[in-house]
Amino acid sequence: MSFSLTSPPLARALADRNYSEPTPVQSAVLEEGARGRDLLVSSQTGSGKTIAYGLAIGETLLDGAEKLGRAEQPLALIIAPTRELALQVQRELAWLYAQAGARVISCVGGMDPRREAMLLEEGAHIVVGTPGRLRDHIERRRLDLSELKAVVLDEADEMLDLGFRDDLEFILKSAPESRRSLLFSATFPKEIIQLAQNYQHDALRIEVQAAARGHADIAYKAVRVYPKEAELAVVNLLRFHDAPVALVFCNTRNAVRHLEAILLERGFTAVALSGELGQNERNAALQSLRDGRARVCVATDVAARGIDLPGLDLVIHAELPHDSEVMQHRSGRTGRAGNKGTSVLLVPPSRRRKAERLLLEGKVEADWIGPPTAEEIRALDQERLLKDPLLEGEEGEDDAGMVEALMAGREAREIAAALVRLYRSRLPAAEEAADPGFGREERRAPRSNEDYAAQRRPFGAGREADDGERPRKASGPRGDTVWFRLDIGRKQGADPRQLLPMLCRRGRITRDEVGAIRIFDRETKVEIDADVADRFYESAKVSDRDRITIEPATEERRAARSFEDKPAERRAPSRKPGADDDNSGERPARGGKFDRAGKPERAAAPYRARDRFDERDAAGPRRAAAGRETGERKPYEDRGEGRPAGKKTFNPKEKRFPGKAERPGGGRPAGKPFGKGKPPRRG
Repeated sequence: MSFSLTSPPLARALADRNYSEPTPVQSAVLEEGARGRDLLVSSQTGSGKTIAYGLAIGETLLDGAEKLGRAEQPLALIIAPTRELALQVQRELAWLYAQAGARVISCVGGMDPRREAMLLEEGAHIVVGTPGRLRDHIERRRLDLSELKAVVLDEADEMLDLGFRDDLEFILKSAPESRRSLLFSATFPKEIIQLAQNYQHDALRIEVQAAARGHADIAYKAVRVYPKEAELAVVNLLRFHDAPVALVFCNTRNAVRHLEAILLERGFTAVALSGELGQNERNAALQSLRDGRARVCVATDVAARGIDLPGLDLVIHAELPHDSEVMQHRSGRTGRAGNKGTSVLLVPPSRRRKAERLLLEGKVEADWIGPPTAEEIRALDQERLLKDPLLEGEEGEDDAGMVEALMAGREAREIAAALVRLYRSRLPAAEEAADPGFGREERRAPRSNEDYAAQRRPFGAGREADDGERPRKASGPRGDTVWFRLDIGRKQGADPRQLLPMLCRRGRITRDEVGAIRIFDRETKVEIDADVADRFYESAKVSDRDRITIEPATEERRAARSFEDKPAERRAPSRKPGADDDNSGERPARGGKFDRAGKPERAAAPYRARDRFDERDAAGPRRAAAGRETGERKPYEDRGEGRPAGKKTFNPKEKRFPGKAERPGGGRPAGKPFGKGKPPRRG
């Protein structure tokens, strides 16, 4: 299927860019039933929506003419949620309408508003901008919408999520009623439907079905990483894929700055892209990626929409996105226009369930793998060196003298070694990133009790103590292992990522021969394979530049000690001589309870409520309640009989205590005031 256009200038522009087959969304907006009508279009990111609405409004703007007239008031207004997307749309429409003589300008936040005001005063056919800046120009009467023929809302759902609803309604109310309204959105929530009902007339709803597997041209990878090795995994992924342009996403600006600094330190040509940068800085970063001066962009979700970079083959989610929609928008920066791409999610063990939920909601399948190893990267470097264009070029006349000089003074192996060193010097070094191993399809065989006990033995209690010089040995899943002690701990900033390379360097062993690394407050214990333990200790016992002492780990005595072996301050003190028991000065049998003075506790007598009343009876006579002996219970109003005068008695009918005047003998003499003219006390 080819483009069926009635506008020759647009058809020639597409042919110059080698656009031969339209995408589904482009075909839908060019159908006969959609021409001239308001459109409500739903399509996934990266489906060619910009060209779609550029072609859809072309017939309205040109009306069969070869060229547009003199630029005065704008004929079309394109509204985008972010600055990057607005500038991207402005570049796309500029080449699409170049042969029609259209003048396309942008009005976005972060740019100089006075320069934009000058461009608007000179006149424009199409204006592309963000909602806030466009509203500001309209309120200042710099942007006149009286001649407007079409309004396009790109990524309308994103603009509503960002809180631009008031700005959008203001702009749509300022536009003429006769204009066309084209609303493009990835989804159709209630707010989008309501906006379409209020500001569109008889809109045609178009829903382009997404591929069954998200983006069919994107391969998803879920890479298992340890939380503290995510940065190392990013380095290895960039080295492994060696993409012309790669995009690494983080969730916060601080994370972007931190990761950009790490990549620059490793030797990558990296740039940052986040909301804290000015628009000129963001434009310069994107331009450096397009020119090839930078190959890695570390960005927040500000780059998740609208960014179209040539050669972008790799997207890395250094931090998992908040939802599946953001994940697909991030991944949609690659695999565009029929090209293949790779989207990699870094998944620490604590985020495994979230990653599985994102993939399930996004309807994509990912391959669960570990981070690339240094050995795999070195093997790829060898293949890439053999295919390097420098080795395939012909000898130049100016190089003949240098070639002869090298061949005369050096052997071929020496020249090849120098070439390898020169090639490796241009590449960032690969890192050691381990695989946590969760999510594997294979399952481990259940271990026996003996295996489990053997694995825990180095840290158990009740073992025989060694002689203090020989390192302890245990047999577990790794085989025989030996434990060594380092005089650096958590309080000195011990980190496994730094200790592992140091151990391999000083002990002249590989990382596979290092087992567990347990970091305590002031020391660290390391497990080494028994086969290389002697060689490791001989090489590592000499202190290096890191000033860390490595020595065999001795075992503490944990056998149960008798009471006589305990320190004196922990024993229960003996009772004083002359106590009233026969065993004064002797320690009671084990198992008894003692108070703080060392005296044995006596069992307390059982509590009896009757004892309290007996004590009261012994202190004085106690009046028995009426009917207590017979078990009879008189009503409340009869309980007051026999009580002394002046005692309060609760009246259940009025739910109050009687006043003094109502009490027997408790009334005041008539006419006598309360105190000396003071009001009666209440309560």
